Amino acid sequence: MADREMSFWDHLEVLRWSLIRVAVALLLVFVAVFILLPNIFDSFILGPSSSDFFVYKWMSPIFSADFKVDIININVTTPFFTHMKVSFWMALLLIFPYLLFEVWLFVAPALYPKEKKGVKTAFLGVGFLFYLGCAVAYLLVFPLTFRFLSSYQISQGMISQISLDSYMSTFLSIIFIMGLVFEIPVLAALLSRLGVLNRPILKKYRRHAIVLLLILSAIITPTGDPFTLMVVFLPIYLLYEFSILIVKG
Repeated sequence: MADREMSFWDHLEVLRWSLIRVAVALLLVFVAVFILLPNIFDSFILGPSSSDFFVYKWMSPIFSADFKVDIININVTTPFFTHMKVSFWMALLLIFPYLLFEVWLFVAPALYPKEKKGVKTAFLGVGFLFYLGCAVAYLLVFPLTFRFLSSYQISQGMISQISLDSYMSTFLSIIFIMGLVFEIPVLAALLSRLGVLNRPILKKYRRHAIVLLLILSAIITPTGDPFTLMVVFLPIYLLYEFSILIVKG
């Protein structure tokens, strides 16, 4: 049986304190990341811009060792605002599990014991898949996308110099988009519980899904490079197959 009935104002009070705690946690982690970021910016954030990046070393049979792109600044305010922006998004990334915990505290009183078990599992799945998507983006999708795009030339006399704004925009967008895309199984499970989706439907429209996932992969990595496209497509397609296994038959 669910916990005692809460009034509308009780829910607002719980939500208010949840938002305050999240804001405080975000601020504290933001300050910590802001202080530490200069020590890891070159190796972690700008790592994919040179052949010293460990992923390129792992893939040395595929990629030549000589790779270096100069990241330049053309605006006097860009370094400061980049520092602020990266610190904010990294802080948000780091407190994501705590954010889910606060969401759980908010919705738990309205759930029955049996429902709580399923929702708790769903929250754990959301957190795990989000971080897995971000990891795949950082280790595979962004390095391969960036390397292809920055090395692409229409003239032999062209020198690759990428602005800091352009680099960071691409970096952050790919990381978070992949984190969200990896929530496909959770979305499928939710739609299955609502009776909108089931296993036969996913199997029936598998071919259509493959086309849509290829289009989505092309949007995430608009490189035109088949290898990079498949690097993005395969994990997403495996998530689709995993969704078939976890939805209701």
